[in-house]
Amino acid sequence: MTTNIIGKSLPRIDALGKVTGKAPYSGDLSLPGMLYMKTLFAGRPHARVLGVDASKAEAVPGVVAIYTAKDVPVNEYGLQWQDQPVLCGDVVRFVGDQVAIVVAETVEAAAAARDLIEVEYEDLPVVTDPVAAMQPDAPRVHAEIGDSNICVHYKIRKGDVEAGFAQADVIIESEYRTPSQEHAYLQPEAGLAYIDEEGRVTVEAGGQWAHVDREQIAHALGLPDEQVRVIYPAIGGAFGGREDMSVQITLALAAWKLQRPVKTIWTRQESIIGHGKRHPAVMRAKWGATKDGKLVAAETEIIGDAGAYMYTSNKVLGNATITATGPYFIPNVKNDVYGVYTNHPPGAAFRGFGAPQALFLAEMQMDKLAEALGMDPVAFRHRNALRDGDTLGVGTPAPGPVSVVQVIEAAAEKFGWEKTSERPKDKRSHIKRGRGFACGFKNVGFSFGYQENCWARIELHGEREIEHVVLYHAAAEVGQGTHTVMTQMAAEAVGVPFEKVTLIVSDTAKMGNSGSVSASRMTFMSGNAIKGAAERALEKWQAEERPAIAEYKYLAPKTTPFDKETGHSMPNFAYAYVAQAAEVEVDTETGQVRLVRVVSANDVGKAINPALVEGQIEGGVVQAQGYAILEDFKTHDGRVLTDQLSTYLLPTILDIPEKVESVIVEVADPIGPWGARGVGELPFLPLAPAVAAAVHDATGVWFDEFPLTPERVLRGLGKI
Repeated sequence: MTTNIIGKSLPRIDALGKVTGKAPYSGDLSLPGMLYMKTLFAGRPHARVLGVDASKAEAVPGVVAIYTAKDVPVNEYGLQWQDQPVLCGDVVRFVGDQVAIVVAETVEAAAAARDLIEVEYEDLPVVTDPVAAMQPDAPRVHAEIGDSNICVHYKIRKGDVEAGFAQADVIIESEYRTPSQEHAYLQPEAGLAYIDEEGRVTVEAGGQWAHVDREQIAHALGLPDEQVRVIYPAIGGAFGGREDMSVQITLALAAWKLQRPVKTIWTRQESIIGHGKRHPAVMRAKWGATKDGKLVAAETEIIGDAGAYMYTSNKVLGNATITATGPYFIPNVKNDVYGVYTNHPPGAAFRGFGAPQALFLAEMQMDKLAEALGMDPVAFRHRNALRDGDTLGVGTPAPGPVSVVQVIEAAAEKFGWEKTSERPKDKRSHIKRGRGFACGFKNVGFSFGYQENCWARIELHGEREIEHVVLYHAAAEVGQGTHTVMTQMAAEAVGVPFEKVTLIVSDTAKMGNSGSVSASRMTFMSGNAIKGAAERALEKWQAEERPAIAEYKYLAPKTTPFDKETGHSMPNFAYAYVAQAAEVEVDTETGQVRLVRVVSANDVGKAINPALVEGQIEGGVVQAQGYAILEDFKTHDGRVLTDQLSTYLLPTILDIPEKVESVIVEVADPIGPWGARGVGELPFLPLAPAVAAAVHDATGVWFDEFPLTPERVLRGLGKI
């Protein structure tokens, strides 16, 4: 029996197809008789739709159909709340709202007709400032929902904050602002819809949770779930941005009505306008510590810009609520977290899911307190780090083992933190070097009372010995190596060589619900489901059942929602921990910040495939570098100004750090498969505050807002 597959850096099973170009992505798909779809976006942030005139568009040769709000059977959808129309017929609330779709024999005809549709609008007041939008007299984004623009409010009340501040020798008060961020996945939204051999409307498009995609499509079309099928082809990245619908429902609508295949591909501009973004946030903090370096109180307020629709704002901001105190023990906490509707693109899931914003606040407060106390920032963090049994802000301990201390020590040692305390100065007087340190933590799996679950089926084929294993699983592969890791885990669980396992994935007609590829959950959840299915299949094999086929649905430990007044809860069943050290160069003449070196220590419990873990760390660091330094998503009065990759700049090979050093810490999670925790979001979490701390170390200036573009840095230095 083979049992040494876990922990090996085996090659990705999808590598050859992606390297050679043979792997079919959504935009590569085609069928005979296929039609083409183009979407008419609102192009304005807030307006009443008075009328839609498609007569000129209908006259374009090759146009087959034009659909508007009246053609959608159930014109609503949403991952959390069904607060968004599929096609807007009454009100548009952001520039990327969809108003009509055109289906034609050619792409050119569809585009030409789309541009001839005339929509009469009555502009409404545009709401862009989430703080102002909280006021009772602010214009309403959703007059039909609630009595204000506030769509989320969570509270933490732990201990006695005023008594805690009375004990403090040092109190730091600050306001922070974190920016929006574009997912910028390589493959823009695209898909193909058709009627399959069993009469089901079938959508092939990239996503992160096939079964929930199916539910949303079926709901909008007024069909039973089993009448809809979702298949994922190769997916060109996601980072949370494919959790919410884009082209899926409109494609399905067109294919269902016309009974013909329909394809669409968004342009990059349409993609940037049309899908959600990382939530920008305004955050206020007041933290106190004693002169011996112990945190005693933290009072915070986080106001997240939810944009035009709910998407996952309630869950993103729930995670921000938990992480706003950082991975530290603070006995007295008061925290208020708000989500506020505006006419910006919706706030969506994005790698880190609320934690990068909240941890920027927490880690900046830690650095400022350490400086005020005259303490080394790493020593200060080590002194206050959560240990097993310590309570989080929600009043209950994190499930153990808690490994904050281990990742702090691993990152500091690898970076040589103590050795770099006395650094030689750069001979160029305008180049200043600095170093920074930051920590983070993140839940693994879904939270707040949702019963986490994941399904798998395993088939064992052969006569006297197992010759072939087939694993069925619905998990998406969005570039992180999920399918390879699942294949490794199946081989290990059954006890066969890696090469004997065939994986069949991401087709709702052939498999049960896997849950979303998000929340750093899929290795953890799929591994447990695969182990359960393998154990049952092996039992049947031992009973000489051929082939031996078994299914298993893994149910994670239960969680509980926030208490509405205190936040007291057991919101998650597992966490993972990270610490990073960063070195930067700041050119005080140009304001340019260059990230020189990053050490990222991540507790993954057990690295199923170490090379893939390193890939996640390196990719996460570079993506977070863009967030911290370069990516500057700009809007004005609700209109997106940076709607091209020529204006929304991403890190390139010339921008990435000279050195990213991955430190894999393995403190086994007792309920993780082979001890594994999640890793996907970890390396993103603390980089922005680590960079900000390093820039402060270099220049003596605190930057409480980013990205640290040259203009912002020069303004902070008083140069402009």
